[in-house]
Amino acid sequence: MDDLMRSIDYSSHEPIDSHLDRPRCCLAVIGLTKLNQRPSFLLEPATVVFDRPSRNVHLSRTTNFVFKMGPRRRGEVSRDEMRRKRGREFKLIAAVRHIAKTLGRTETMAEDILQVFSAFDGRFSLDKLSSDRPLPRRRSPANSPAADTAVAGGGGATAGGREADDPRPPLERTIRTLDRQISRFVASDRLIWSDAADAAAFLEAVDDLLATIRDIESASSPADKSLLDRADDLLQRCMLRLEEEFRAILDRPDGFAAAGGISTPPSEDSDSDGADEGEDHVPVAAPVNDYNLVIDALPPGSIADLHAIARRMVAAAFGRECAEAYGVSRRGFVDESVARLGLRPRAADEVQATPWADLEDEIARWVKAAKMAFLILVPSERRLCDRVFASLPPFADLAFASACRPAAAGLLCFADAIAAGPREPERLFRLVDMYEALHDLLPELDHLLSEQYSATLRSEVAAAHRALGSAIRGIFVELENLIRRDPAKAAVPGGGLHPITRYVMNYLRAACAFRRTLEEVMEEDATGVNIPPDPHHPSSSSLSLQVAWIMDVLQSNLEAKSKVYPEPPLSFIFLMNNGRYMTQKVRDSELGALLGEEWIRRQIAMVRRWGSDYQRATWTKVVAVLRMDGIGGAAASSSAAAGKAMRERLRLFNTYVEDIWKVQVGWVVVDEQLRTELRLAVGALVLPAYRNFVARLRQAVEVGRQMDRHLKYSVEDVEARINELFEGRHRR
Repeated sequence: MDDLMRSIDYSSHEPIDSHLDRPRCCLAVIGLTKLNQRPSFLLEPATVVFDRPSRNVHLSRTTNFVFKMGPRRRGEVSRDEMRRKRGREFKLIAAVRHIAKTLGRTETMAEDILQVFSAFDGRFSLDKLSSDRPLPRRRSPANSPAADTAVAGGGGATAGGREADDPRPPLERTIRTLDRQISRFVASDRLIWSDAADAAAFLEAVDDLLATIRDIESASSPADKSLLDRADDLLQRCMLRLEEEFRAILDRPDGFAAAGGISTPPSEDSDSDGADEGEDHVPVAAPVNDYNLVIDALPPGSIADLHAIARRMVAAAFGRECAEAYGVSRRGFVDESVARLGLRPRAADEVQATPWADLEDEIARWVKAAKMAFLILVPSERRLCDRVFASLPPFADLAFASACRPAAAGLLCFADAIAAGPREPERLFRLVDMYEALHDLLPELDHLLSEQYSATLRSEVAAAHRALGSAIRGIFVELENLIRRDPAKAAVPGGGLHPITRYVMNYLRAACAFRRTLEEVMEEDATGVNIPPDPHHPSSSSLSLQVAWIMDVLQSNLEAKSKVYPEPPLSFIFLMNNGRYMTQKVRDSELGALLGEEWIRRQIAMVRRWGSDYQRATWTKVVAVLRMDGIGGAAASSSAAAGKAMRERLRLFNTYVEDIWKVQVGWVVVDEQLRTELRLAVGALVLPAYRNFVARLRQAVEVGRQMDRHLKYSVEDVEARINELFEGRHRR
C-alpha cells in the first residue's frame, strides 16, 4: 500500500483510479490531519481494515508524510493557485471514493468506510465523498449548496448506485449527512475558529442546514414535520456553538487572530502569558486627553469572522442572542475603561451620604469620564458594532446598546444622585460643570444614539441634563430662602458690611462667569419661575429677572437688619455701606450687563438718599445751634444778653461735636470714596455755619474781649474732627 500511495502523482491530470488495483488489496492507506504550519498539511497514512464477518472498520495510524497544499494565507491566493488546489483536493477525494468503492461490497459497508474518512478530516465531508460530481462551491445562505449535490438533489448516481438504491427521501438523507458533519464540530472540545479550514467548513455546513430547512418548509408536507423538528434541533445546536465561538473571539481576539484575521492558534508562549493575567483579564482603554480618536479594539480579521457568525445567527433567527452575547463580552471593556478613570458604580444613597468635599473631587473625575465615555468609547463601540453587524442594523443597535448602556447608566446615575441632593448654594458651580458636560455631549449623541435601542440611552442623557438644570434653578431658590432666613438679631459693629451682603454679591458675581449656561438653564423653565417682572426692563431674560429678584430680597433683608441699630444715623451708615458694596460689585462684573445701567443709577440714588438721611439725623441739630435766630442783628449782638446767648450756643456746639466725634469715630464707612464724599458733605453743611457763627461771636463786645477763653475749637479744628469720623477707631 505504501508503494501504491507513493505512486500517486497528485500534480498530474492522470485519473487516480489507474493507480489502484481493485482485486489486489483489502487494505487502503489514506488520512489527513493538519500541521501547525499553515502552508502545508500532514498526511498521516492510516490503515483501514475491513472485517467482513463483523463488518467493522478499524483505523490505525502509521508513519507520517507531508503533502504540500500551497499557501493558505487569506487574501494572497491567486485564481490559478486556487484552481490547482481544487484539482489536488478533488484527486484526493477521488482516491477516498475509489477505496470505498473497492472495499465496500455492500452499500452499508461503503457508507461506513466513508464515515471513517469523514470523521478523520473536515474536508472529507459525506456530501463530497458520496457524490461523483465536482466539489460544490460555497454559496450564501440564500442559495442551497445541498441542492447541487447528489444527496440533496437525488440525481447523479454514486459508485455502485448507492444513492439510487437508498430508500430514504433526499431531504432526509441531507439532514442525516449534515447531522454527522455538524456533530463532529459541535462535540469538539477545541474551538472551531482556532483553525480557518474548520471555521469555513462549519459555516458551510450551517449554510447548507439553513438552505435545507427552507426547502423542508417550502415543501409544506405533513410528513416532513418530524424532519423539520430534527433540522431545528440541529440548528439549535449549531447556534449554541456559534455563540460560544462568537464569545471566544470577542473575549480573546489576539488569541486566535492577527491583524489580518483568523490565523494560527495561540502558541504555548502566548498561553502562558495569558495565564499570568488571569481568566478575567479584560483589555481596557487608557485615559486620554484628546477626544478626537477612535479605538480599534479588535483586529480586522476577527471582525470579519464575527460578522460571518452574526450573519448565520441572524439568518437562523438568533440575532437577539448574538447581539446579547456581543453586549456581554464588550461590556467588560467599556466598564473597565470607565473604572480606569477613577469612578466606580455607587448607589444614589451612598453618593448623597458622601461629604461634599469628597464629591467635588469625584465630580471633576466624572466630567472627564463622561467625555471619555461618550466621545471615545461610545463612538468606537458604535463603529465596531456597525462593522460586526453590517447590513443587520436592528441587531447592531441592540448589541451596541447592550454593550454601552450599563457603563453609561452608571455615569448618569451619579449625575442624577448629585442633582437630587441638597440645594445648597455652594454646590452650584460643580453642578454647572456637569450640566455643561452633558450639554456639550448631546449634539454629538443625536446621530450616534438615534436608533431603536440606543435612543433610550439618548433620552436618559437628556433626562440627566434636565435634572441638573432643575437642580441649578432650585439652588437659586434656596439662595433666596437663605437670605430671607438670615437672622436680624446681631448688628454689625460700626455699621459695616454685613457678611450676607459680601457672600451674596461674591456668589452672584462668580455665578455670572457661567452667564450663558445659567441663561439657558433659566429659559428651560421660564414659565415656572415665580418672579415678578421688572417694570424697568420688561424684555429682560429669565436670569436677569432672577438676579434682580435676589438683589431685591437682599435689600429688603438689609433694611430689616438696619432697624437693629439703636441710633438711626448708624442704621443709615449701615445701609450706605452695604448699598455701595452692592453697586460696586454689579458695576465691575457681568452683573452689570444683567441688571442694566438703570438698576445701577437707582442704587446710586438710594445710597445718596441714605447719606442725606444720615446728615439730617446727625448734623441738623448741630447746624441749628449756630443759627442767629432770636439774637438779632449786629447791634443787638453786641449787647450783654446777646453775648450770653452766643456763649451758650457755642457751648452746645462744642458738646455736640465732641459727642458725635467720640461715637462716630468708631463707625466705619468701608468704601474710601464714599467715606470721603460723606465727610465733604458734612463739612459743607457744618463748616460754613460755624465760620459765620465765629465771626459774629468776635463782634460781640461781651465775648470779643475774652474770645480765646470761650472759643474752644477753631474752624480748622472742627474740620479735623469731621475728617476723623468713620475710621472704625474707638477713642476714649
